[in-house]
Amino acid sequence: MSEYLGPIAMQNAGERIAERIVTAIALGEFVAEQRLPTERELAATLGVSRTTVREALQRLQAAGYVTTRRGRNGGTFVSTNSGTGSDADAMIRRTLEPAWQELTEVLDFRRLIEQTIARTAAQRRDDRDIAAIRAAVEDYARAPDRDASRHADHALHQAIARAAHNSRLVAVSASIRREVNLGFDAEPYNPRVRQLAIRQHPTLAEAVIAGDADRAASLADEHFSLTEEMLTELHARIRIRSGGSNDAGGQGQ
Repeated sequence: MSEYLGPIAMQNAGERIAERIVTAIALGEFVAEQRLPTERELAATLGVSRTTVREALQRLQAAGYVTTRRGRNGGTFVSTNSGTGSDADAMIRRTLEPAWQELTEVLDFRRLIEQTIARTAAQRRDDRDIAAIRAAVEDYARAPDRDASRHADHALHQAIARAAHNSRLVAVSASIRREVNLGFDAEPYNPRVRQLAIRQHPTLAEAVIAGDADRAASLADEHFSLTEEMLTELHARIRIRSGGSNDAGGQGQ
């Protein structure tokens, strides 16, 4: 029998979720020593069973990507060296590579939608919207840690979306956020991104508040390119390290 007619290894759901978590770690959605969401929360967020999540976490623990701690403050925590090395590269590539073209289209769609949201918000915002947007900008600037930063970031963009006074725009903004972030409701995060956001948030907010629709749309396009740049850089870096060519990056590179 030809060697090419041998059994084909098929991934199960647990393997796919494990790879997605490792990719999220590499993007900074989860960092070393951070406690992951509970099995119940991960299952609800990712739309899979708790059994699938439990299998994924067991795989990650066996590979040294996460550790489990008991007690009141226990849970599943990201290990210090997670998201690095050839095994992590392979897992990340299996997550990103098959749907890279689709992901770049989602990122492009997000930038187009967020430009529309910012433009419309600048045209329709009222006093209540202005107060909510300003409060969210201040909350982000004062956020003491990454979790607080993420909550404030989400609150700001939801406040701008609500200022457009169209519930469908609010819903699609939140939906794309989850899709871009591999199903986790958490933007990629690192100190560089936070510093850029601290500068970009007030200018975007003030353009919306001032009713400058064109400037608000332009600033939204710039701001929402940050996630796209992080994903594109990670994709290119993994392809180079794993010996892949760079011609499959599609429009995202």
